Amino acid sequence: MGENGMHHHELSHLTIEDTKNGKRLMIKVAFLRSFLDDLLEYHFILQERHSEQQIHFSTTTIHTETNMSEVKGELQLNLEAFQPERYWDLYLLSQHSGESDGHTDHLHRVKMNASDIRLHSFSDRDLLFLPYRTKNGNVSFRKTDHKVLARLDEIELDKENVLSYAGYAIHTSQTVIGKRLIMTNHTNEEEMSIPLNEESREDLDSLYRHHNFSKAGFHGTIPLHELKRFSSNNYYKFYIELDVQGPDGINQLRSPRLDFYPRNPEATTHSSSMKIGKKQWNVHIKPTKKSRYLSLRMYEYNLLKIIRTKGKNALSRIKNKIKGGKTIKRAYKLAFVTLGKLPAKKKQVVFESFLGKQYSCNPRAIYEYMLEHYPEYDMYWSIDPRHAAVFKGKGLKTINRFSIPWLFKMAMSKYWVSNSRLPIWIPKPKHTTYLQTWHGTPLKRLAADMDEVHMPGTDTAKYKRNFLMESSRWDYLISPNRYSSEIFARAFGFGKEMIESGYPRNDFLHHANHDETMDALKNRLDIPLDKKVILYAPTWRDNEFYAKGKYKFNLKLELDKMQEELGDEYIVLLRMHYLIAENLDITPFAGFAYDVSHHTDISELYVISDLLITDYSSVFFDYANLGRPMIFYVYDIENYRDTLRGFYFDFEAQAPGPLVKTTEDVIRHIQHPDPASQANFDAFYQKFCYLEDGEASKRVVEKVFNTN
Repeated sequence: MGENGMHHHELSHLTIEDTKNGKRLMIKVAFLRSFLDDLLEYHFILQERHSEQQIHFSTTTIHTETNMSEVKGELQLNLEAFQPERYWDLYLLSQHSGESDGHTDHLHRVKMNASDIRLHSFSDRDLLFLPYRTKNGNVSFRKTDHKVLARLDEIELDKENVLSYAGYAIHTSQTVIGKRLIMTNHTNEEEMSIPLNEESREDLDSLYRHHNFSKAGFHGTIPLHELKRFSSNNYYKFYIELDVQGPDGINQLRSPRLDFYPRNPEATTHSSSMKIGKKQWNVHIKPTKKSRYLSLRMYEYNLLKIIRTKGKNALSRIKNKIKGGKTIKRAYKLAFVTLGKLPAKKKQVVFESFLGKQYSCNPRAIYEYMLEHYPEYDMYWSIDPRHAAVFKGKGLKTINRFSIPWLFKMAMSKYWVSNSRLPIWIPKPKHTTYLQTWHGTPLKRLAADMDEVHMPGTDTAKYKRNFLMESSRWDYLISPNRYSSEIFARAFGFGKEMIESGYPRNDFLHHANHDETMDALKNRLDIPLDKKVILYAPTWRDNEFYAKGKYKFNLKLELDKMQEELGDEYIVLLRMHYLIAENLDITPFAGFAYDVSHHTDISELYVISDLLITDYSSVFFDYANLGRPMIFYVYDIENYRDTLRGFYFDFEAQAPGPLVKTTEDVIRHIQHPDPASQANFDAFYQKFCYLEDGEASKRVVEKVFNTN
């Protein structure tokens, strides 16, 4: 390969060949020679994404006459080592010159080129061993179910606005007898199905030997004026749908969203315009930035709107660049230091709950107690402006996080009250008293007690370091019981005053546990008064995320079965953790399942619920105050206990309710409660809830605030 075709850290060759001993994986990756010269040792590895188990390649280096070199790796594949649906990432493992033997090795992620390495996949019994490109353009592998593999590699838009396209599509195990292009309009969910013409892709036969490409190719055209338009802005996505001959007859299978890697690299983006009736339409066809999915956007031409949008976007980009940069952080620090030298406003308090996203939890309980009993205090809520709607209509004085007014209020307030961490780059003035309320009784290991951190945007050492830096600023920390106090002191490295008071947020459970309040809450949520209420409130998984701060959740509870068996007597409230990014689609279960994820005060949901279903979320410590039954739906307990977080006590032996792994068992325990499964409840209550009496807010306020 010539120098112009090689890119640093990028895969230049991948094959999987048959040998006497099975399969052999061979790769070549291009590196700058100067980069390799700085390394003492290096070789390729496959690393399992969450356990960090490693498989090592035999590695050699091929030097070229240019400033690039190719590093070659060979691996005899032991397919038993690859468990289904585990992700294995390709790295160069290296040690740099000048490092001692005790230093940590460096991992360099291997990037992808434009080739479709998925087509090197091969069958392993009933599963598929699949190399693939991640959304960030890296090389990974996994053993998975057989799939539809498809790609667009040719797009043309002529002067008449007729779109021509070509590509390939296969199913990795079944015979394809028909294929269609599917276009979905993201704006209004319209879907179009377009028949395709098949053709042979002999160019792929010589490169990828594990599949049949004799009819893999396709091509077609569509006049863009035929696309239906129900709005002024239409955004189309592309898929391939195959008819495949399976053992049970003909099945229809759809590919993931089509990516676009043009054979001609200069033909990546197409733009045009056309007039239909009296309206002018603009057309843009291009791949998305990261995943390179082909997208087609048609929108009504409006010159004034375009000018406004472009100007607004430009200002937004400038604002975000400044906001996220080092300059603004330095300015904030300087302002805090300067303002922090002025006399504190001794009756001023800033409250924040879950990074400014909620009006809830312990800060809310303390605020409402002070509002009633100590109205002389000037109290503000620090809010994320993207969640401003949560705070409207409640009579609160709010300030937007990181705004100029926020800076002044934070720097000059005598008190900060928060239930989660504040940014460590903001210095706490000497005159400020920081009350950390925290937000749960610990079941899962916290902070310094965690062996490994699987969260995005950090690593174990960095996470612990930042957490301990933050906790060193706390002046008071609320604890719900003696058990929590011991853990908080160690895990948070907290050596100042612990207020062992019970949680203020649970005062509500003792004051509102009566029919009048429960009926009023049900009416506000528009749920029936004549049915029992099941609350499903699971936690999040540290290792399942889209991006930093945005976590996945796949609903494992089978609502169709729940509705069939329980729908006459019960409804289900679904309360997902605030870190989870998705919106649930529960439209098929209207009248039975209700998404209350955005109902910020979970205490109100506790009060109206007759039964709690959870997993490892700390909600069950609070719910126990009501003395009502709980079921623990722990379908992944082995992985969660042993890999992700670990538990502080024997959860399986001491949980105050039955532990189940299937929806069927959940239903069985609801319909036929087992008295033996509640045997742990009394001991659990005495250990974790003994301080809860409806007076925790009073105890905290009298301890922390100057009420003279």
